[in-house]
Amino acid sequence: MITKLEKPHSEKELEKILHPFVREWFFKKFKEFSLPQLYGVMEIHNRNNVLISAPTGGTKTLTAFLSILNELVYLADNNNLEDKIYAVYISPLKALSSDISINLIKPLKEISEIAEKHKKKLNIRVGLRTGDTTASERQKMSRNIPHILITTPESFAIILTTTKFRNYFKDVKYLIIDEIHALADNKRGVHLNLSVERLKFLIQKDFCRIGLSATISPLEEIAKYLVNNENCKIIDVQFAKKMDLKVLCPLPDLINSSFNAQHEAMYNLIDSLIQEHRTTLIFTNTRAGTERVVHHLKEKFPKKYTENIGAHHGSLSKELRFKLEERLRNGELKAVVCSTSLELGIDIGYIDLVICLGSPKSIARFVQRSGRSGHKLHDTVKARIIVLDRDDLIECSVLLKSAIEKKNRQDSYPKKLLGCLSPANLWYCYFR
Repeated sequence: MITKLEKPHSEKELEKILHPFVREWFFKKFKEFSLPQLYGVMEIHNRNNVLISAPTGGTKTLTAFLSILNELVYLADNNNLEDKIYAVYISPLKALSSDISINLIKPLKEISEIAEKHKKKLNIRVGLRTGDTTASERQKMSRNIPHILITTPESFAIILTTTKFRNYFKDVKYLIIDEIHALADNKRGVHLNLSVERLKFLIQKDFCRIGLSATISPLEEIAKYLVNNENCKIIDVQFAKKMDLKVLCPLPDLINSSFNAQHEAMYNLIDSLIQEHRTTLIFTNTRAGTERVVHHLKEKFPKKYTENIGAHHGSLSKELRFKLEERLRNGELKAVVCSTSLELGIDIGYIDLVICLGSPKSIARFVQRSGRSGHKLHDTVKARIIVLDRDDLIECSVLLKSAIEKKNRQDSYPKKLLGCLSPANLWYCYFR
């Protein structure tokens, strides 16, 4: 049965279930529990299946992991932590999996330092298995089994066929599927669904399933996909984040201007936007477009863009992607251009502007991409869509109107709006 959770739990309830080490760590880092945590942590602690929908930067990931870390700390403190996998985290992107691994290791290290003050050793391990994982790293992982396994749908399916590794799944208690909206409506999602049911058949019992996303609809159908006819509680936490969204045209006349004039004006506009901000993330719709934008910016403005700009997409080598992600986190880059590889929940440091070149073709995708800016809980989301023709102008105006009116749960534009775009709606467009 699919039900919607109406009331959050109290802070006292959550504090009561936390291990003293985890409680001390948490309140050193945060002043209070976030709204998703008040709804979700106790439910996960009670092993209830949950689907958590909250805005980008709304602490969904920590909500999912807090109960799991808490249980592992209890087991380690009582010397009951075994060499087996307790939790599996699955994300659609290798970059996101790597990011979660880094962000989990840090709090575990900090909790372990608190435990060492009390003369306790936790030794909770996190393992990363994706297409980027080398053979030596895989062998090391099979000898030193992680308690939390972070992986992608494809790697998860491969691991389940490995006789030696498969035995360590026999007591999995938690399964987290992050950015579930990117999987639920395609072949990758079907493949993952088969793998999850295979895991259930392998261990002959069910486990707590946790789905996470900022942009999903309809919630009930996604919940059914997550749990496959089991019980599930929907946690729909929608709090308003400040949004600064505009559609920009590089030229006032899109009809009579030449291609060369548009091309020149577009790159001048992109450059002026980048220079006005600390770090800008630019989305194109193709990998070739990503490389082209980086090339033209370097060629047109050689004094401004040398080593402080980079391209990020799935065709690049692991080393290049990792290096660029690390430099982005450290604030060393002025701009990064990507296709889709950075649009999900990766913690890529401080981004204060997102630029979309052309229509993202989906309200949900635009909200997801724009949410890379102002990623923290109370920051402002700032995004610009640059259009170069009349069709894009109308399409993006409707898209922006829908995003402002919180119609971001749809994967396509409302057909009513497409047919009746009034001049008043063009107020959402900003011409330069």
